[in-house]
Amino acid sequence: MRRVEHVMGFPVSLRVDDEDLPAAAADGLFAWLREVDARFSPFREDSEVCRLDRGELDPDRLSPHLTEVLGLGERYRTATGGAFDVRLPGRRLDPCAVVKGWSVQKGAELLRAAGARRFCLNAGGDVVAAGGPWRVGVRHPEHAGRLCAVVPLTDGAVATSARYARGDHILDGRTGRPSTGLLSLTVTAPTLTEADAVATAAFALGADGVPWAAALPGCELFAVTADRRVLRTPGFPADGSGQVAA
Repeated sequence: MRRVEHVMGFPVSLRVDDEDLPAAAADGLFAWLREVDARFSPFREDSEVCRLDRGELDPDRLSPHLTEVLGLGERYRTATGGAFDVRLPGRRLDPCAVVKGWSVQKGAELLRAAGARRFCLNAGGDVVAAGGPWRVGVRHPEHAGRLCAVVPLTDGAVATSARYARGDHILDGRTGRPSTGLLSLTVTAPTLTEADAVATAAFALGADGVPWAAALPGCELFAVTADRRVLRTPGFPADGSGQVAA
């Protein structure tokens, strides 16, 4: 089974190699992601996030899912000393950096519950997979047609934060200015909830984010600094040389 839909502002592709998995499993996955977009988008005025941001909702009576997402945001805000923050001063509440990995991971769990054993779910370049081996390419931060690493993945997730797709869009919450110490940072972790949030939080920290992320249990990383040095943890599961040419 193969299926691609555009949800939450990026393409989401699904490949399932279990021949007996009903199409309803994929329907349920994409219905969930559309529900997430409607509830959490900071760009839809009727979303729960926007209504909370405008003060129209009692913070003590939020949906369990929004409470969970805001809890994750607070966890990483505290862990990074404020570099990662879903509530940047002067800006709308924007939990997207947490919502993406969290929601896609929950989608993967829906697939498992429906009986999927071997699948790969790719959400805008961030991947959660099961029943590998799979091979996930890490895009070169300066050359769109090249890879700087290939990650073998069996059961787990890989996420990348970088400047190449949306420019300097990741801000350091401590200063309100773009974080420019890294060109890209890729994290592998047991879940995409963690891989995606850690990649963004570490990127917000700049060069300090590399040792911070490397110290987290279960996380391995591959980073390219602004001066084009490659930094990687010993356990990062990559094939190839990992060399990045200027």
